Amino acid sequence: MTSPKNDPAVRAFRDTLGMFPTGVTVITARAPSGEPIGLTVSSFNSVSLTPPLVVWSLSKHLPSVPIFENAAVYAINILADDQQDISQRFASRSDDKFAGLPFTEGLDGVPLLPGCVAWFECRQFARHEGGDHVVFIGEVARFDRQADKTPLVFQGGAYRRLA
Repeated sequence: MTSPKNDPAVRAFRDTLGMFPTGVTVITARAPSGEPIGLTVSSFNSVSLTPPLVVWSLSKHLPSVPIFENAAVYAINILADDQQDISQRFASRSDDKFAGLPFTEGLDGVPLLPGCVAWFECRQFARHEGGDHVVFIGEVARFDRQADKTPLVFQGGAYRRLA
């Protein structure tokens, strides 16, 4: 039996989805111990203007799922085009992704990464099962942006820059 990871139909679906360019975000929160945690996510989008809601999803197999499920607050840091290294750091399996990385604290101490294009500080609004992912809907409590910056983009399995 072919595992979903090695299934050619699953790979073809993933590659086809990859044709859609997305921004690159790092979702951050605090673990129950108070440690900052974060991971790179490209599955982010708006849901509603009133109330202000956003959505993102996380693979169920990741060990950080329970932490994000139980976090009252999390931040969505939208990376700038000069932050590919930050994206790769938070996509890695490193134990301490925040080692040597400065950050500021938002609501309830949620980590906000410097140099981003935008930030959304969110309170948990809803969670849903979504196949092999958990879908998180956050209510935006605070947000900010740097209008003079350009976002980092990911498409076709590679980082891209806007022209």
